[in-house]
Amino acid sequence: MRVPIAYLAVVIIWSTTPLGIVWSSESVHPTMAVLLRMLIAWLIGMSIILTCRIAMPWHKTALKLYGFSSVGIFGGMSFSYMAATYISSGLMSLVFGLAPILSGFLAQKMLSEPRFSLTKKVALVAALTGLLIVCIDNIALKDDAYIGIGLILAGVFFFSVSGVLIKSVPIAINPIATTVGALTFSVPLFFSLWLIFDGSIPFEQWQFRSIAAIIYLGIFGSLLGFIAYFYVLQKLSASTVALVTMITPVLALILGYVFNDEQLTLRIIIGAIFVIFGLSCFQWSTKVEALVTKSMKRKVTTIE
Repeated sequence: MRVPIAYLAVVIIWSTTPLGIVWSSESVHPTMAVLLRMLIAWLIGMSIILTCRIAMPWHKTALKLYGFSSVGIFGGMSFSYMAATYISSGLMSLVFGLAPILSGFLAQKMLSEPRFSLTKKVALVAALTGLLIVCIDNIALKDDAYIGIGLILAGVFFFSVSGVLIKSVPIAINPIATTVGALTFSVPLFFSLWLIFDGSIPFEQWQFRSIAAIIYLGIFGSLLGFIAYFYVLQKLSASTVALVTMITPVLALILGYVFNDEQLTLRIIIGAIFVIFGLSCFQWSTKVEALVTKSMKRKVTTIE
């Protein structure tokens, strides 16, 4: 039962995280919201490390892994929180869904991985087309939405770069230790960000929903979510885990519409379909190509 429970936990946490980011930034400055979230995660994670006596190496290779992981945490989260004041949680989730495609592109440049096949190129075009449709609709609904779109794209870029850099580190560390190590690097950066862009603590203005969202994201979004994700990666195939990136944007759109009164127009739905279709073709490009080849052979045989 552990595997399906962990898988369900990842889906729920990833689907609710964008809405949690939006809610946590309603009455708390985004830089303070993300700082508190990461601080909560670090304190609980370090407590688990000490209580359970989990090995947490600090040699050169481990430090490199923590540093590369912090690129995704700090870069991805800081831009996401700043974007939350401009765009909906559903759009944030859709854009982040493109991370596997962007990671694949960056891996070509940084790790000399094979170029995209024709199927992956078609998938990329479909996903970008869908994203463009959604972005145009959001800009039409809100004049300054383009700022949020630019910020969330920057967040996805840093998240994807981090994932590619992590692949280049030949080391296997306990997922809890990896998470805590990355947070150890990230928390001082978030503290510096808060000092630069805010530096105040007007707690009398903080509302219950924002505080609850920060606590939820600190415990689940930043700690248990990562632990469950790494556990699922060890137990299930990559293609099964990849389903999460296609399920979460849909659920995030629905949650934003139901619980946060976010717009869900026909163009947003069409754009989301394009994005999900593109992600599906990209993740299962080999199977798609095999089906196309098999279909072509059948047609040739029939003609002969």
